[in-house]
Amino acid sequence: MVGINTSLTRLLGIRVPVVAAPMAGASSAKLAAQVSLGGGFGFTAPGYESAETLRDDLTSIRASFPNVGPGKTNPLPIGVGYLGWLLEASPDTASALLDAALDSNVQAVWFAFGNDLGRWIRYVREADAKAATPRKTTIFIQTSSVQEALTAVSEWKADVLVAQGVESGGHGSSSAPSVFSLVSAIIANLPHDGPPVLAAGGLATGSQVAALLTLGAAGAVLGTRFLLTPESRYSDAQKAALIAADSNSTVRTMAFDQARGTLGWPRGINGRALRNKTVDDTEAGVHLQDVKDKFLEAIKNNDPARMVVWAGEGVALMSEVKGAKDIVQELHMDIMQRLRASQALLGEN
Repeated sequence: MVGINTSLTRLLGIRVPVVAAPMAGASSAKLAAQVSLGGGFGFTAPGYESAETLRDDLTSIRASFPNVGPGKTNPLPIGVGYLGWLLEASPDTASALLDAALDSNVQAVWFAFGNDLGRWIRYVREADAKAATPRKTTIFIQTSSVQEALTAVSEWKADVLVAQGVESGGHGSSSAPSVFSLVSAIIANLPHDGPPVLAAGGLATGSQVAALLTLGAAGAVLGTRFLLTPESRYSDAQKAALIAADSNSTVRTMAFDQARGTLGWPRGINGRALRNKTVDDTEAGVHLQDVKDKFLEAIKNNDPARMVVWAGEGVALMSEVKGAKDIVQELHMDIMQRLRASQALLGEN
């Protein structure tokens, strides 16, 4: 496979500038591993799970990478993503969750949606400095504005910035610009020797990734596309709902967080998902307890008519379930084709 050369691929030692987003309740170490084995870089996310569950999940993929892991020079080539507000809610649990990843020698961690992300960045840096075997965990910071990006670079010394546009599935800033506008603005305001900037939000195709590379992005983050894989934790019913979705199927809402009681998100954050009866009832003013009861029943019955199906705006461009490794390689070929085609636009008349 001919590699694509960007600051991200050089930093991580990968061939394809495609990252699978950490998605609580949907990602897994198995999914992340298959993305990395395909030439990209995969993240998993513990979300609301325990440190022990995360540690077991990471251990389960070790056989896929026999030459890496604890006590070895090469890190486990996947990442773990953390929700800052959950870490802040329980510092003791946070330490255990972070240690589960760091002790497993993962290559990267990702922080988003917190009021004090600098605290956890310092924790990782200090743990790296104390490690028996030398290591430097790559730190990704998710941002939704130029100011957040500048803070992540100047104060926290982020290794990678993820610019998340409003088109993204799952949680994000309700006031974020479009991904193309946000990436352009962040790159314009960073120093030339700043960290790689990744584009995230509603992306589904290699042609979109290629366009963002020409804009100056060092890579792209895809989430929803990797939900339609055998390796994701989404049920067959949820995957079928994604395939059936069109360009008008998603909505930004707090309806699902209200229904399940996950309301610790920082101000201005909500989630993009497929519109369903839970959203409709919430908007219609149905009593919250009734919404909750029906939501919980839908989870028991695996019914996407009411359970949450997070999805970005690019969901309409997805039509089948395919292995994560195959998706990365398909994206790689599409990116290469689009970049080569763009060269044909240059030349003397």
